[in-house]
Amino acid sequence: MLTGALCYLLSAAGLAIAGLHGWRRRWRTATRWAGIALVPAGLYLTGLIPVGSTIGRALGDWATRLVLDPGVWTGIGLLGLAALLLAVTGVGRTSQSAAQEKAAPPPGTPSAPTRPAVAPNRPARGAAEELGDFSDIEEILRKRGI
Repeated sequence: MLTGALCYLLSAAGLAIAGLHGWRRRWRTATRWAGIALVPAGLYLTGLIPVGSTIGRALGDWATRLVLDPGVWTGIGLLGLAALLLAVTGVGRTSQSAAQEKAAPPPGTPSAPTRPAVAPNRPARGAAEELGDFSDIEEILRKRGI
């Protein structure tokens, strides 16, 4: 009962603020406040406030147990040790080596020609050729006197 009254009071206050903004012809702000004002009443009428309270209590209990229970810390330590052991033994490496074997060509087949690492020498370009498309833009700007 008290929760419902509080939700309706919050909605009424929000609608009053929205009305004041509408009276000052700040329509966007008034609409935003009206939308926000309807949230508490909507949450109460759909029954989501008790659900939120139950979820909050459950999360609080879980966090308290996480911090204070030595069994939880033992479980965290075991998970960390398992991750360390798996990382050291290289669980992911076997799939990588298998993929590399599939990608490698069978022995005796000619490999594809490779490109030279250095680009061939090109003749030096003039300033107009360097600009490329900018020369067209420069010509348009000159025609307009800019």
